[in-house]
Order: sequence, then structure tokens, then C-alpha cells
Amino acid sequence: MLNDSLKLRADLFDASAQKPTRDGFGSAMMELGEREPRAVIVCADLAESTRALAFKMKYPARYIEMGVAEQNMATVASGLANYGKIPFMASYAAFSPGRNNEQIRTTITLNNVPVKIMGMHAGVSVGPDGATHQALEDMALMRVQPNMIVISPCDALEAHKAVLAVASNGKPSYVRFAREKTPVMTTDETPFEIGKANEMWRSAAPTVAVFATGPLLFEALSAARDLEMQGIGSVVVNVHTIKPLDEGAVERAARECGAVVTVEEHQIAGGLGGAVAEALARRAPTPIEFIGVHDRYGQSGEPAELLREYGLDAPAIIEAMKQVIARK
Repeated sequence: MLNDSLKLRADLFDASAQKPTRDGFGSAMMELGEREPRAVIVCADLAESTRALAFKMKYPARYIEMGVAEQNMATVASGLANYGKIPFMASYAAFSPGRNNEQIRTTITLNNVPVKIMGMHAGVSVGPDGATHQALEDMALMRVQPNMIVISPCDALEAHKAVLAVASNGKPSYVRFAREKTPVMTTDETPFEIGKANEMWRSAAPTVAVFATGPLLFEALSAARDLEMQGIGSVVVNVHTIKPLDEGAVERAARECGAVVTVEEHQIAGGLGGAVAEALARRAPTPIEFIGVHDRYGQSGEPAELLREYGLDAPAIIEAMKQVIARK
């Protein structure tokens, strides 16, 4: 059953409230703009798509339009951070950090300056835009860089909290956002802390732990509900922070259940699955199955059909949960 202590939406599974996680960036920046004069947005000609437009209209002197020049955007943001500003770089994740990874490395993380990289339209659920715009490697790119914080919010409310949190953390930070509307699972009272995973579901006798990140958390919760009806218990953990990973929470759930599934809308290599596997290899070796993109690029299609095609929906998660239980 849902973890009531986290104050999740009581009507979660009717999926009536839906927003794209990128909306959380827009709302957080409007709140931040009022109380933090150092906050600025540096954008690559995508103000509307990234939800930076309202900030641009209200604070034009604190919005810098770079055009389609993501490499330059990174270096300008680094300079702003060096001089005391809190710059938020806004673009599609396929282009930032996809196109400007070297500039992020050399001018931001190497110098450990607090630039905030907002990667929009990540995952295959971008839909008809196709492979060129469907970032599936971005968390891996950012996770491997020293000094970088990596966050993948589950819904628009959590995204809002994540943006406010990275604004004051004094570190290079990457926050990943989706384009498509997805269920709002949390409430204003649901806790959010960088580096601290949240247990969202717990059965009476769990036999498998599911670690999910981003909007696919809804698919993981749906899978857990359906399996509980079949008499199979589970624990579902929202791992919104990929780096630093909450290794303690991962270890505890893995030891308790003895079987693990990871769920992410990202390549299996280098993302949540890789982070969890690395942690468990050191702390508590456990059978594990990976839900994610298996060494493929994206393609054009409707978001729901792409989730099915790549095995990222609730039925695929259920199958992975059963498979890993059988390996115990």
C-alpha cells in the first residue's frame, strides 16, 4: 500500500491530475525570482518549451538569450557563477548536456562552480520528435562528472522542489525533466531532500524492491499495486537523486527483499540501474533486473506506445519483478 507518511495523493491511481515535470521548473523559477536576485536563466532559444518564458517576461534583465549555441551557454553560465550569480541553463537534454558536455566538464565541474543545468524533454516519451531529441544518455554523462549533483524528479511538484533545492546547494547540478504530461503523485507536504530516497509503497510481506526514478515511478507503483492483488508483495522507492545515491536506503531494501528491479527512462548503462548495481556490488550483492532502454536509440511515436515498445510500462515492470523473484 502507499506510504501514507509521505502524504502522497490519495487518488493517485485515477491519474486525473497530470502535468509535465518541466512545469515545475517554470513555477520554481518564478518563486525564486522574487526572493533571490542572483538567480538568472541562460537559455538556448527555447524559452517557451523549457517553461522559462514567464521568468523572461517578468525579469528580462535576468534572462540571457544565447540562441542555438549550447557550448557558449555553458561557458557564459560558468562565468556568471564565478561572479556570484546563480545561473540556470535551460535547453533540451539532448543538446545540454548532450551537445556541450565538454564545456560543462571544463568550465563548470572542473572549477566546481554552482551552475544549474536544466535538461528538458528527456526520455523516449518526448514522442514524435524522435531519436535526435530523445535524450537517453544524459544522466550517465552528468553522473560521471566529479562535483555534479544529478536529480530526476518524479512529477511537477517534486521538480519544483528540486529546482529550489539546487538553487541553494552551492554545487554544479543537473535536473532532468520530461515533456509529456504525467501523473502528479506527490503533494506540497511530501518531503524532498537531495540525496535522500523516499519509500513510496510497502506491502505487508515484500519479496522484491523496486527502485524507480522520474515519471516512470507511476508505472512502478501501478505494477506494485497489481502484483499485490496477485499476492506478491513489494517495496517501491523513489530515487529522485541519482548522485549522490542514497546507498543506505538501497542496501536496506535490497537486504530486506533479496531481489531488486530498477526502473528508468534512460539507457541501462550509466544511469540509475548502473548506480544501484555498483552500490549493491560493494554493499549487498543481490539479484537485479533492469527496466530501461537496452542499447537502443529512440524513435518517433506517441509517448504511451513508445513506453510499451521499449518495455518501460507497468506490465514490463511486473514481468521483471517476477523474473528477479524467481532468481532468489
